[in-house]
Amino acid sequence: MSNPLKIVIAPDKFRGSLTAKQAAQAMARGVLLAAPGATVDLVPMADGGEGTVEALVEAAGGEIREIDARGPMGRPVKARFGLLDGGSTAVVEMAQASGLALVPHPMRDPVRATTFGTGELLLAAIAAGARRVIMGIGGSATNDAGAGFGQALGFRLLDAGGLELEPGGGALGKLAGIDRASARPELGGLEIIVACDVDNPLCGDNGATRVFGPQKGVTPATAPMLDHNLAHFASIVERDLGVSIRDLKGAGAAGGLGGGLVAFAGARLMRGVEIVMDAARLRERLGSADLCLTGEGKLDSQSAQGKTISGVGGLARSLGVPTFAMAGKIEPGAFEVLGDCITAAFALCDGPMTVSESIDWAAELLEQSVAQAVRAFLAGRGARPSNSTPGSG
Repeated sequence: MSNPLKIVIAPDKFRGSLTAKQAAQAMARGVLLAAPGATVDLVPMADGGEGTVEALVEAAGGEIREIDARGPMGRPVKARFGLLDGGSTAVVEMAQASGLALVPHPMRDPVRATTFGTGELLLAAIAAGARRVIMGIGGSATNDAGAGFGQALGFRLLDAGGLELEPGGGALGKLAGIDRASARPELGGLEIIVACDVDNPLCGDNGATRVFGPQKGVTPATAPMLDHNLAHFASIVERDLGVSIRDLKGAGAAGGLGGGLVAFAGARLMRGVEIVMDAARLRERLGSADLCLTGEGKLDSQSAQGKTISGVGGLARSLGVPTFAMAGKIEPGAFEVLGDCITAAFALCDGPMTVSESIDWAAELLEQSVAQAVRAFLAGRGARPSNSTPGSG
């Protein structure tokens, strides 16, 4: 008897409709419609943005903790982090405490928004026993270069009169000095790996304010001031902490939090999907697979730049495992940039459909598309696929 088909299912979230875990479950149902005897290994993925905690806890069998933290506009929020490896490794998302989704659109104000709550999340993870922290920094509401994060860790950011700066990127222009005497001693020996999928510097035309600021509420009137403040902050960091972050690749991620994590916590910036794949042991799990299925909401010409599909597909390709990518939408140019990573791509919608309908039916559409893709795969191998369809007995 031949060995059963083994398929590794490693999707990202389908934004607005399915979490990575929900997507993986729908894909597994599709696989079993076409190949009832197959074994499936579900490995929900993320690239450092929202959903990273859940994806890694699900993949590695960890646990979730919740704390009260200061939200980006100062109001308390419930924020979650994950613990892996018996508690020695923590997974933290800045979006949980400092994310854009926490701020209603009319209240978005990067002049005042702070990353203080992200620092509180890190301290909670340390208190839980973690000595290694994986931090995702996508989806921020802030433009303070991690100043609030540093303040939460005990660094004092002082103006010319020796007073602590108020929250937000708007205050950084008044920064006269950084006092590290009260920094939390438990930071010593802590390893922080930052999941970062952009290379933007801290300031300038390609920096945090100009590129990512508009979605957070940066206006043409406030942009020059906020960008100048980030440059000023970088100069004080270099003088007082001895760390150069102004032109560091990735320093501009999350409103400059990428740079702040390096300055205040000695963090290392890495591609998010690579961190998640490593933590989930994806290489090992792909080793004996016949097929890999991945996916996310949209494939476009930017999908090869550190996104989940390119990371998963590239790893699978290096191991000789064919990879199918599922997406709600495939835009022109997507396969041209992903052709070296994936074997084939499949769009979920095969006919006219509104956006709201595609969101409402995402799980069913994904299940059916995967079933068709697996049938095609089996046919190519000379195997006989199952002809069962959703809802059949």
